Amino acid sequence: MRQKKGIVYIAVVFAMVFWAFSFVWVKEVYVAYGPLTTVFFRLIIATLLMLLYSWASKKLLKVEKKDYKTFLLLAFFEPFLYFMGESFGLKYVTSTMGAMIIATIPLFSPVAASRFYGEKLSVRNLIGIILSFIGVGIVVFDSSFNFVASPLGIGLEFLAVFAAIAYTVVLKDLSTKYNVTTIITYQNFIGIFFFMPFWLIFESKTLLNTPFNLPAFIAIVKLALFASCIAFILYTYSVKKLGINDANIFINIIPVMTAIFAWYILDEPLGLRKLAGITVVIAGLFIAQVKMKKFIARLVSIQQNGGR
Repeated sequence: MRQKKGIVYIAVVFAMVFWAFSFVWVKEVYVAYGPLTTVFFRLIIATLLMLLYSWASKKLLKVEKKDYKTFLLLAFFEPFLYFMGESFGLKYVTSTMGAMIIATIPLFSPVAASRFYGEKLSVRNLIGIILSFIGVGIVVFDSSFNFVASPLGIGLEFLAVFAAIAYTVVLKDLSTKYNVTTIITYQNFIGIFFFMPFWLIFESKTLLNTPFNLPAFIAIVKLALFASCIAFILYTYSVKKLGINDANIFINIIPVMTAIFAWYILDEPLGLRKLAGITVVIAGLFIAQVKMKKFIARLVSIQQNGGR
């Protein structure tokens, strides 16, 4: 039983590692290619990979006509609007800051659930939201409350957060009828056509005049394979075994891992202010997601058993 549990934890940690790396890989792609080119080809490769996986696993379901509009709306929020915000945002802010803002998504999901589905918003959620905003503020403002990061970049990253929350609202109804493989495959496929006109207008000519850059292309493939496919499969598996709340707790480590990867690979500075902000954000996320009574009871149990 413990061995099976260990496999689940390994799966969810690897999902978070791939998502943390994605913020670094995007920066590597931007050395040669623009945001629209990055996302456009990432979606094409991810769709082909998901179709291959769907064919092998025989999990791809046929979409009913009455659900076409819902799938279009789903793909509009994610990947289209989400990647528009995240990808363009990373042109103006560091990988660490982008990851830290994106990691606040689980905080705001209960707000959407309260607004659209009547689910109660707890005091814990509110405290978590306040703490995380303080953490983001520590990183983006200096001691005189002046921005030390691009307001445009921060705004775009929060646009991605909004898109992800809207996506979860639309997803709730679809998830009762279709499996995750079907949803991910179709949303990526539809997303290609949302991005195509923008890519053709703004970046296609630039791409034709840009020499092929192998490291940047490899980074796009890694984004498609690891971040858009394998990470989602591993995360879905962990949610099934652990539940949504327990699996979401692991999202808290994404900004930390991104900060370490970005510092080691991209030489992004990792000062005390950034570390303090990340710590406060993670504390807010932790408080919002962990059931404190169970957590305290677990701590007491550990103490009574000699720390084991």
